[in-house]
Formats: sequence, C-alpha cells, structure tokens
Amino acid sequence: MALNYLASISHYIPELLVCFTMGALILIEATYGNDDKGSSKKMFYWSSMIGLLCALIYQVKGLGTDATHIFTKSVVMDHFSGFAKIVMILSTAGAIYLSKVSKDLYEGTKAEFGILAMGILVGGMLLASANNMLIFFIGIETLSILSYAMAALKKNDERSTEAGLKYVLYGGATSGMMLFGMSHIFGTLGTINFSEMIPMMSALTEDQTLILIPSFLLFFVGIGYKIACVPFHMWSPDVYEGSPLPVTAFFSLVPKFAGIAAFTRLTQIFFAGDVGMLKHSWIFLLMMVAALTMTVGNVSAIGQRSIKRMLAFSSISHAGVMMLGAIVLGEMGATAILFYAVTYLFMTLVAFYIASFIQDHYGNDHIDRFAGLIKKHPFAAIAMTITMFSLAGLPPLAGFVAKFNILAAVVQQKYYVLAVITAVNSVISLYYYMKVVRVMVLKDAESDEKVAGLGFVNQLIIGVYTAPVLIIGIFWQKLLSLANGALLLIK
Repeated sequence: MALNYLASISHYIPELLVCFTMGALILIEATYGNDDKGSSKKMFYWSSMIGLLCALIYQVKGLGTDATHIFTKSVVMDHFSGFAKIVMILSTAGAIYLSKVSKDLYEGTKAEFGILAMGILVGGMLLASANNMLIFFIGIETLSILSYAMAALKKNDERSTEAGLKYVLYGGATSGMMLFGMSHIFGTLGTINFSEMIPMMSALTEDQTLILIPSFLLFFVGIGYKIACVPFHMWSPDVYEGSPLPVTAFFSLVPKFAGIAAFTRLTQIFFAGDVGMLKHSWIFLLMMVAALTMTVGNVSAIGQRSIKRMLAFSSISHAGVMMLGAIVLGEMGATAILFYAVTYLFMTLVAFYIASFIQDHYGNDHIDRFAGLIKKHPFAAIAMTITMFSLAGLPPLAGFVAKFNILAAVVQQKYYVLAVITAVNSVISLYYYMKVVRVMVLKDAESDEKVAGLGFVNQLIIGVYTAPVLIIGIFWQKLLSLANGALLLIK
C-alpha cells in the first residue's frame, strides 16, 4: 500500500518541485522584500529559474521512461501531458524574465507575479495530466483563481482592475456550468475516474446518451473558457488589454496550453472508440467551435490598433487551429498539437518581448509606436518581422510547418471544409500581421530616439527566441519526431 502510494506521488514530482519553488519564493519575499540593495531581487529570480529548471529536467527525464497506457487504472502521467508540461514550464520561465525587465508591472508587484505564475503553472500541470474529474476541477480552479489576481496586479490602474473583475465574472459562471455538467456525468456513469468511464461509454442506453450529450456540452464550457474559444472568448481581449503586458504574455501561453492539453486528452479518452451518437455530437460541436474560433479571432484582429489587443484576438484564432488536432482523434492530430504548441511558444514570446519594450518606452502599445523600428533597431525589427510571418503561416518558417501538420491531419480525415476554412483564415491573418511589418519598415519613425529596453542583452534574448522559429521551419523533422514520441496513446 505504502509503495503504491509512493509510486503515485513520484509521478507528481515536477508539480511538487514547482510548489516547493513557490514556497521558497514566498519565504524570500517575506524575509528580504524590503531590501533596497537589489540582492533580494536577484535571489528571487535566480531561485525561480533554478526551481523551474529542476522541474524541467525531471519532466524531460520522465519522457524517456516507458509510459503507462492511458486506459489503465494506475496511469497518472502520460507522454502527451508530459510534453505539454515542458512547454508550460518554458513559457513560465520566459514570462517571469519578461516581468523582471518590464516597466508595465510595479516594482512591488513583480514578486507577486512570480509567485502567482508558479501557482498557475501547478494548476496547469494538474489539469494537463488529470485522470479523474476531481483533479481536473482542482487544476482548472487553481489555474483560474490565481489568474484572476494576476490580471488585476496593477491595483491603481482602472483597466487592470476591470480586467480582473471581468475575468472573475466569466470564470465563476463557466466553472459553475462545468461543475453542473460533471455532476450529471458522475450521476450517469457512477464514477469520477476517466479510466473507469471508458468501458461504460460503449454500453450506454439511448436515454443515458441523451443525458450525457448536454452534460458534456456543459463540461466543455469550462475548458472552452480557458482556451478562449468562441463563444467563450469575449473576456479575452479586454482582459489581455487591461492586464500588465507580462501577464498578457503569460495568459497567452500557460492557461491556453493547459486547456488545449486537457481538451485533447478528454477527447481522445472518451471518443477515440465508437460511442455512437455521443461521439458524433461532440465532434460536430468541436468542428463548429473550431471554425468559428478561427474566423472570429482573425476578423476581429483586423481593425485593432493596440498590439496587445491584436495578439489577444490572434491567440483566439490559434486556439481554433490547435482544436483541429483534437478533432482528428489520432496520433497525427496529437503530434500536430504538440508541434504547434512549441512553435507558438517561441513566436508569442518574441512578439510580446518587443511589444513590452516599445510600451515601456512610449507609454502605450499603439501600432504607430513601431514606426521606423527597422532604422533604430534593425535586429529587433527583423525578429518581429520573422515572428509575424511565422504567425501568419508563411514558409519556410516554423508557423507554416505547424499549420501544415494540422491541415495534413484534417485532410487525412477528409474534413475538407475545415481545411479550406483554415487556409482562408491564414490568408486573413496575413493582412493584420503584415500591417505591423509595414509600419516598422515603411513608415518613418516619430523620433530618432532609441528604445531604452532594446539593449544588447534583451536583443540577444529576443534572438535566442527567434532562432527556433527559423530553425524549426527548416529542420522540423527532429521536433516532429520528439512530439511523435510523446503521444497520448501508446501502442
């Protein structure tokens, strides 16, 4: 009994390492928070990075072990969730560094950001690897509640306070609906363990199926809210715009990846087999939501002048693209999602890093503030151009390969209409991404003054994040092989 307990706990060592790091950061802030010499800040950020590095190393090590089959009762962690956790850990590290150098966060709240980021990461990791509805709910609520506080970190800014309030209102409503759906699922199947639900799904009566269809719809509400898919996307632009920029970057990555990973796992677990009307209803729902999410996100981004708001709508459209991989219900779709997540991580960090330094310098993130950047900071402008082209899906960049893999999986299942909608949306996205490039390259700068934050070190970091966007676009087979080795379903 004790050995089984220890074996189960061992699967959560990355989460425990992040929790330990979070506790250490709280202790450092409580003990040295009033230190004006700056040594406490260095200790704080080094401790956070070391903790994340330890969690990353153990998580990478875990991918090398033999995975337990997802359908067994003893499974706690599988390769798919493990790969997703690696992406979330890297995203958190990137966001914490951005919070360190950004002026959009008050100095007094930067430590709070790091502590909250660790807590949200724990929630996202639990959500990505949940194997029963209780852990799933704990993960999504941990993720959500700490996100509400993070959105309102700029206490003296009305927009930040409004962002936090809107996040709370939408989050509370969707959590209640999701919990209501989960209670119906438990009442019908009599268990909260996903592994025990699987054999029951194929033996459902017609009446039980009719009960479960609206129950799964309500269950989907909680996940749809986290990935900001239509029609649960309305909070996203306002919250992204009102939140401090490092918070916006973090929201674009960790909660979204956690939601996509959970969403993919649930779809694969419950609907990979033949469960009749329930499966067809779920797949049809996802098709409609994915198509609408891509279209609404891209069309809404066209008229945006705020870079943060544009990237918010852009992230909605990318969530719609990643949803397509779950619809495929197979290895190819799961691999495509993991590949897309890695490329989206680097593209998003580059875009938000540069936007953050521009906003810190000029006081806002209006698109005109990027005018003439190619003359003042050629390297940063080139990095931003590469990122915009990659987000639009232009070859030979990583974004093109990521979208191509998703489209290949969709076409293989003969979902030709979805493939056409995805291709059309890529063309639409090219328009508003190109607007940023046009302003940087063709418009004259408002002044010859250099952007203060774009010094050598920060441009070097931007270059490090930009390099994978180029390299993965050319040498993509290695990353695809790694993603293929981290599949949800192990044969």
